[in-house]
Amino acid sequence: MEIIKLENMCYEYSEDIKVFENLNFSLKKGQRIGIVGFNGSGKTTLFSIIMGLAFPQSGNVFLFEDLCADEKDFTLVRKKMGYLFQDPDDQVFCPTVEEDIAFGPLNLGFGIEDVVKITNDLTKELGIDHLLKRITTKLSWGQKRLVSLAGVLAMAPEVLILDEPTASIDDTVIKKITNYLKNSDHSLLIASHDKAFLKELCTDIYFLENNNMVKKEK
Repeated sequence: MEIIKLENMCYEYSEDIKVFENLNFSLKKGQRIGIVGFNGSGKTTLFSIIMGLAFPQSGNVFLFEDLCADEKDFTLVRKKMGYLFQDPDDQVFCPTVEEDIAFGPLNLGFGIEDVVKITNDLTKELGIDHLLKRITTKLSWGQKRLVSLAGVLAMAPEVLILDEPTASIDDTVIKKITNYLKNSDHSLLIASHDKAFLKELCTDIYFLENNNMVKKEK
């Protein structure tokens, strides 16, 4: 099953700035794909298009084999997709860690008891259970990164789309994220400059260049 399929996709910021030109790409269920590219090559833009936060000028976006062309289409499938923003300050917004992780599943209609269990289990697995009652604005960058990841995972997505998950965090936090993802069964699409991280987790790696994607040897 193709979870994500981009077909002849073109996107430009303006007539003078093309980002993608006739790009074709797919992520199948169970695949783990890494994406690398220079700053400004379009990694975050690519994820925004996949999530329906930006729309291509031409081409098609298929998610879970359904064509997604407008906000309504994307709304139907977003709950299956866990998107980790590049900056955790864009994602962590509730007063406490516990509330932040619980926010997503509660809004998806999960029961209170299930949400409490999910929150407790995830924080233990990621080694942040001691932060449950902490105020989110007082957390370090690395702690916010783990909390934002827990918030995404709490909604039980089928695929994880991670934008620079290891940026500006120390090796201890990277190890926690790596260990969790290695033992999960999620399909993965990861944009990162951390080639060692991608090599450990991904089966295939693509490079964004010349307004398109090129598969690279690991």
